[in-house]
Amino acid sequence: MITSVLIANRGEIACRIVRTCRELGIRTVAVHSDADDDALHTRVADTAVRLPGAAPADTYLRADLIVKAAVAAGADAVHPGYGFLSENADFARAVQDAGLVWIGPPPDAIEAMASKTRAKRLMGLAPLEDVAEPDLPVLVKAAAGGGGRGMRVVRRLEDLPAALETARAEAANAFGDGEVFIEPYVENGRHVEVQILADTHGTVWALGTRDCSLQRRHQKVIEEAPAPGLPAALDEELRELAVRAAHAVSYTGAGTVEFLVEGGRAHFLEMNTRLQVEHPVTEAVFGLDLVAEQIRVAEGAALAPEPPRARGHAVEARLYAEDPATDWTPQTGTLHRLTVPDAVRLDTGYTDGDEIGVHYDPMLAKIVAHAPTRAEAIRRLAGALERTVLHGPTTNRDLLIHSLRHEEFTSARMTTAFYDRHLPALTAPAVDPLAPLAAALAEARTGSRFGGWRNLPSQRQTKRYARAGEEIEVAYAHDRSGLTAEGVRVVHADPSLVVLEADGVRHRYEIARYGDQVHVNTTTLTALPRFPAPRTRHVRGSLLAPMPGTVVKLAPGLITGSSVEAGEPLVWLEAMKMQHVIPAPATGTVTAVQVTEGQQVQVGTLLAVVQDT
Repeated sequence: MITSVLIANRGEIACRIVRTCRELGIRTVAVHSDADDDALHTRVADTAVRLPGAAPADTYLRADLIVKAAVAAGADAVHPGYGFLSENADFARAVQDAGLVWIGPPPDAIEAMASKTRAKRLMGLAPLEDVAEPDLPVLVKAAAGGGGRGMRVVRRLEDLPAALETARAEAANAFGDGEVFIEPYVENGRHVEVQILADTHGTVWALGTRDCSLQRRHQKVIEEAPAPGLPAALDEELRELAVRAAHAVSYTGAGTVEFLVEGGRAHFLEMNTRLQVEHPVTEAVFGLDLVAEQIRVAEGAALAPEPPRARGHAVEARLYAEDPATDWTPQTGTLHRLTVPDAVRLDTGYTDGDEIGVHYDPMLAKIVAHAPTRAEAIRRLAGALERTVLHGPTTNRDLLIHSLRHEEFTSARMTTAFYDRHLPALTAPAVDPLAPLAAALAEARTGSRFGGWRNLPSQRQTKRYARAGEEIEVAYAHDRSGLTAEGVRVVHADPSLVVLEADGVRHRYEIARYGDQVHVNTTTLTALPRFPAPRTRHVRGSLLAPMPGTVVKLAPGLITGSSVEAGEPLVWLEAMKMQHVIPAPATGTVTAVQVTEGQQVQVGTLLAVVQDT
């Protein structure tokens, strides 16, 4: 029997594994980088072992250090979670060679399927070799790992070399393997996958289908089980193909076989030899704990001949610290508060007061709703997201709500091109005109702006805020009857709660302030000073960092005086495991290069200047 498990991962999945291990009476050991020294997964585990450094290549991708940590902490098993080394056969062998139990599939099965190129050949397919114009568009894809890292869509042949280079670098950093391949890009398919669970006695369960079509940058955003609207024959075909793939490599444990479905046909994508981020929707529908089942399989237990019966429908939304309206730019800062209604499941690696840094994936949490029908599950999840208290950096919360309520999604007609078609409409800011006034009235009640010395206590006061790139000024008065504002009745106002009545309708606003950031229900405002300081001005053609991160590369030979073409990649910036290419804004001459490779930069840092010719 397993008594102690080292979790070779971080964040949300590490916390989720700890939860199951506690229920089973199993001790847990966390590993952490220096950047994760006080991360939630290190606090909830029974023991934690430091991996010196911050970069994944120095920490979570160091198999030798992790095995050493497991032995030193007295663990008798290792669970890899997902990402990092979870699909690394050499790591699995190293765990077993150290006399530890590997909670995952056999290393040979990982080797056969973890590389997408080998998996395709095993299924009778092959990647593209020489790409020509008729092959476009194509997808450059990392051979190892997943999560959207190391993936680039190429629509022009001249963009292929840069896409290959960026994908290789991104894959090497995320998975320790820079191999990439090229395949045709299916523009309007649905991403459907089958969850499998297999034991060491030859039984393989196909635990239904999942639809993961809503994706950004080839990383899933909203997932559900079962996949809606599949013809019965296609559903059966997908499950049979998944079981066949598992038997082909003598698979054991949890895994996922992924397909693109288009025109009633299934196109094999890959087999993930690990647990998936979206596994909670399958757990909800089948009433299982897949982590507990992984542990039992690793202990040699046999599965029942048939899986449990599926019940109802489940939908999962991934909450990211990113701004979808600005090309999904990752966000950093303090997560001051995250509270989710009890009606849904919350899986997270953060808690109130935690810092969201630049080193790792920007996913804050997964929120999952289960209900008897798909429509009820969608409604429950959208409503829970609306009532979620979320104070901190910008997130994709509003995008998730709008996506769940979009007619294309509710009618199950979505494809992987959903955000390509609808992103501008989905990211249009929902404006509550009373929110800035509520923020101002709450501040007025702090007592910091008013006192008995005023000669004209009823004179109008003004307050300025920034919201979604625009500045707003609101006015109110403070007289003997209390706070007043034109067009509304102030029913109640204190520093944390304001109730306003407009046109006979009462509106309740909960207020929280952290420095200049003010949260009014789901609206985030930035309080502006009465007398703003002079702004830093940048000359035309300035390239500014769109996010905090690390400059990992400059274009070869990029110096002052270099001639560049519009759109030519100049600076590669890495943040939260993704690389972002900063191109030349115009054809011209480089008049300044302000950064060097390896330099850490903040949002708005001047990277270079290109003078338009």
